[in-house]
Amino acid sequence: MSKFTPAEIEYLKDKRLGRLATLGKNGDLHVVPNSFRYNPDHDTIDLGGHSLISTKKFRDALRYGRVAFVVDDVLPPWQPRLVEVRGTVEHISEGGNEIVKDFAPDILRLTPSYIVSIGINDDVVHPRQGQVHYHGRKTEGKQDQL
Repeated sequence: MSKFTPAEIEYLKDKRLGRLATLGKNGDLHVVPNSFRYNPDHDTIDLGGHSLISTKKFRDALRYGRVAFVVDDVLPPWQPRLVEVRGTVEHISEGGNEIVKDFAPDILRLTPSYIVSIGINDDVVHPRQGQVHYHGRKTEGKQDQL
């Protein structure tokens, strides 16, 4: 059984770009756009790029082994939607070409420990009226949240 809901999987399959958050060795936060794909074989988010292994995000992600990743958009007139995935990350030496044909083979594989979604599993997102359905859940054990 997937850690993601069917609606979250469909949303992620329709998107190509999200934002990866890492922590630098000096304690500074770092957030960058990053290409991805939902990997149904591993129930993970696979992150790739043209020269991923030479980047700050790659080094920072592996230094601490934990990241957060957000995919979001806004439907008119103002209905924000998002899936946030927090979890552990590892370097995998293949799979980048499955994200985009011309990407380097290396990827970061994000295994969820906590997932948040808004506006995905239902369409109740009316912040001015105080109505936002927030779907947040741990996906494994008693692991610390980011």
